[in-house]
Amino acid sequence: MQVAEREPREVCWRCARPRKVCWCAHVPKLEASTRVLFLQHPREEFMPIGTARMAAACLPDAEIVVGTELDEHPAVRRALEDKERPAVLLWPGPGAKDLAVEPPPGPVTLIVVDGTWSLAKKLVRINPRVASLPRYALSPERPSEYRIRREPRAECVSTLEAVMYALGALEGDPSRFSAMLAPFDAMIGAQLAHEDLGEGRRARRLRGPRPRVVPAAIREGRSLVVVAGEANAWARKTEPGRLPAPPDELVQWLAVRVSDGARFEAIVAPTNPLCPMTPVHTRLEEAQLRAGGTMAELLARWRAFVRDDDVLCGWGCYAPSLLARHGGVVPRGFVDLRVAATRFLRDKPGSLEEHSERIGWDGAPLGAGRGGRRLAMALAVTRQLVAAAPQSR
Repeated sequence: MQVAEREPREVCWRCARPRKVCWCAHVPKLEASTRVLFLQHPREEFMPIGTARMAAACLPDAEIVVGTELDEHPAVRRALEDKERPAVLLWPGPGAKDLAVEPPPGPVTLIVVDGTWSLAKKLVRINPRVASLPRYALSPERPSEYRIRREPRAECVSTLEAVMYALGALEGDPSRFSAMLAPFDAMIGAQLAHEDLGEGRRARRLRGPRPRVVPAAIREGRSLVVVAGEANAWARKTEPGRLPAPPDELVQWLAVRVSDGARFEAIVAPTNPLCPMTPVHTRLEEAQLRAGGTMAELLARWRAFVRDDDVLCGWGCYAPSLLARHGGVVPRGFVDLRVAATRFLRDKPGSLEEHSERIGWDGAPLGAGRGGRRLAMALAVTRQLVAAAPQSR
C-alpha cells in the first residue's frame, strides 16, 4: 500500500513553533529599567517548549547569547562593564541575597542562565567572570505552572517565571509583569490539548530531521560585516620566578562589508614585547608588525567604517572581544560563525580552514598574512548562510 507523502508543518520563524500552536499573538511588550541578558546553553536553544525566547520577546531590550564559554562574548563583556546598569546574576545557593528582601540599588543588568539545572551549573562554572557577579535568588510565591515539564525541585520555576518574579521585585510592580504569563499559558494549554488528542506523540513519530538553522540576524537581512583579527599573545603558563605574561593585544584587524565589499585593514605596532611566535602565527614579518600604526589610529578609522546597526560576523569572539578591550566599537549584534556553522550543518564544522575546504572555498585572501586569508574564509561561510536564509524560515 502506498503511503501518502506527509506535508511538512508550517512553522512560525519567530517562536519556532508550528503555526497552529504559535504563541506570538499573546506576547505583551513590557518596558523596564532593568535590562535582561539570557545566557543560553546551546542544547536549550531549539527546545520547543523552552521559555527564554518567550521571555525575551516580552522585553524589547532583552538579549539572548547562546554558547558555553561566554565571558569574552561582546554582549557579555558589554554587560559586565556597564557602569550605569551593573550586572547581577540570578542564581540560587549559598551567598545569594533574596531579591524581594534585598534588591540591588538602582537599575541593573539581570543575567539569567537558561538550560537544564545540570547544564546551567556547568555554564556558570566555566565562565568565572559571570560566576563572580553578585548573586540574587527568588522565593516564588507559588509552584511553577510549567505542567508540561518536570522541575527538579518544588521551588524551581521556568525561566520565564523566574524573570517575571525578578522583574516584579526589581521594578516594584509584580502585577505589571504577570502579563508575561499570557504566552506561557497559551503554550501550555495548546501543548496539553495536543497531548490529550495524541497528536504530540504522533508528531514525534512522524517528525523528520531537524531543519537547518540560520542566525536571526542573517534571516532578517541585517547589515553584515565579516571581521578577523590577529593578536600578539604570549603563553599563559610561566616558569617559577618569571614575570607573568603580558596581556594579549590586537596587532591586525580586518573587515569586509557583505553588501558592497567595502574593506578595512589595519596593522598595529605591538606595545608589549613581541612574542617570537607572533610573526609565525600571523604570517606577518616582524618588521611589518613593528612598522604598524597606533591603536588610536586603528580605533578612529574603525569608528568611521563601522555603523551602529551593523552586525559583526566572526569565527569565534576572541578578536572582537580584544577590539572591545582596546576601546573599539563593537555593535550590539554579533554572529559567531563557528556556532552558526555547527547549527546549520547539525555537526561539528572543525576549524575555519577545515570548514572552508568542506564548502569548496578556493578564493584569494582579503588582506595581509593569515588574517587576510581567514577573513576571506569567514566571508565565504557568511555568504553560504545568507544564501540558505530563505530556505531556513
